[in-house]
Order: sequence, then C-alpha cells, then structure tokens
Amino acid sequence: MKLWSMPVMLVALAAGSVQAQQQSYAGPLIDAHVHYSHDAWDMLPPDKAIAVLRNEARLKRVLVSSSSDDGTQKLYAIAPDLIVPELRPYRRRGELSTWMKDDSVIAHLEDRLRRYRYVGIGEFHLYGADADLPVPRRMVELAKQHKLFLHAHSDADAVERLFKHDPDALILWAHSGFARPDEIRAMLSKYKNLWADLAVRSEHGRDGKVDPDWRKLFEEFPDRFMVGTDTYTPERWYYIAEHASWSRDWLADLPKDLAERIAYRNAEALFARTGFALPQ
Repeated sequence: MKLWSMPVMLVALAAGSVQAQQQSYAGPLIDAHVHYSHDAWDMLPPDKAIAVLRNEARLKRVLVSSSSDDGTQKLYAIAPDLIVPELRPYRRRGELSTWMKDDSVIAHLEDRLRRYRYVGIGEFHLYGADADLPVPRRMVELAKQHKLFLHAHSDADAVERLFKHDPDALILWAHSGFARPDEIRAMLSKYKNLWADLAVRSEHGRDGKVDPDWRKLFEEFPDRFMVGTDTYTPERWYYIAEHASWSRDWLADLPKDLAERIAYRNAEALFARTGFALPQ
C-alpha cells in the first residue's frame, strides 16, 4: 500500500528514520492513540485496516476509539487479539466542542457500556472549567463505576479538575497535553495515576536520537509514557506504519528496559488496571 502525501513534518520524521545509525528497537510496540471513525470505513475497510496495523506497522496491540463507536467494534470483532477498545462520547464528527453540554451523551455512554467492554472512555476534548459541567462529571462517575481510565485531550487545568471529581481516577493525557517537559513533569509528579501518550509529537525524537530534556523526563517517569499516532483524519491511517518505524528508531536510543516500557509495557499495565482481559 502506497503512502499518501504527508505534511512536511511527517516527511521530516521519515527522513530522520532513514538517517538513524543505530539498529531500530525490535521489541513489541503498542499504539495507544488510533481512531477508526465513520469517514475512514469506505476508504479503508476493516480487514484492510487490520492489515495496516498488524502486517505493515507490526503492532502488538492498538488502543482504538471512533466516531461513532461502531468503527471500534468493527475492528474488535475481527481482531480481538489486536484491538483494545475505548469509548468516545462522540457519536459523529462535529461533537468535539459540544458533547460536554449535551445531556444525551450520557445515555449514549451508558448504552454502549451495557453492551460492550472497554478499557477507557475517550479520547475526548475537554478544557478548563468545562470539566466541571454535569456531563463530564457524570462521565467520570461512569469511568469509576466500570473501572475505566479517561483518555483526555485536555489542558492541565481540566486534568486537575477531573482528578478533583475522582482523586483515584486513571487518566491518560493525550499528546502529553502538548505541554513542555517541565510542565509535564509537574503534572506527573503531582498525580500518580496520570499517564501520557506521545501522539502527534515529534520533538522528543529526531534522527533516531532522544532529545536530552525528554530523555531526562522518560528516566524520571519510566512507567508513565506510551507511543501513539492519532489518526484524527482518515489519511493518517497511511502514516501508521511510518510512525511505528520512526518510533522504533528513537526508542533504540534508550536503555532496553526503558524502551520496552514506553513501547508497550506501560500501555499493558494501564490496560490491566481496568480489569480488561488482554489475550496472551
């Protein structure tokens, strides 16, 4: 399958992968941030999507959410050994900025939680004081009730408010909040049940080398980070394999144990906290 045209940043990442001198990390890899939303289904039917994940990217497992959730269920139905499902509050595109004020979202979440098994609720977009609205507060209650983590595309303020609603919540911070290493350090120091994915970020690894500030952060919190791609548009599905290759290059610049934790062990540990049974 040929790659579609990629933005300049993605081309740069691919070039860095080629230039890396050390042997790439060869262990298992989990992608902790993939969407299979309705506008990707015709372009990439479920069997072909699974082939991208399993054969081209050579992923061990993939954390998938979708708008609507039917996309996640399509993939999980044919590859339960590969797909780890999480539930978005979005039923369709266009609800990103409105879901937290829409009472019908709760009925949607409750219905899906009765019918299917998940590891988390998310990825959802939530910022600042909106985290105190009734819908997000009820979502936090549902996560606690069903032993699920929250996958939050949020600023630090919203993450802190979510922890106020449930101090024992498990939260995966999407894109590490797009925050600087010092800001991420402050949050991870404050909240022991906060993890961070690296989706849509590239500054931590360039030309097969890990940035010194990020290396120090990874060493201080070896159990908190995981990789991710984020297929927020259908076209980004054609970047998943390239992203996996790039991730393997910069992971090889870390000690083996640390590389394995970021590559897959941290994700598996978080999934296990939910009681979701992962196939062996």
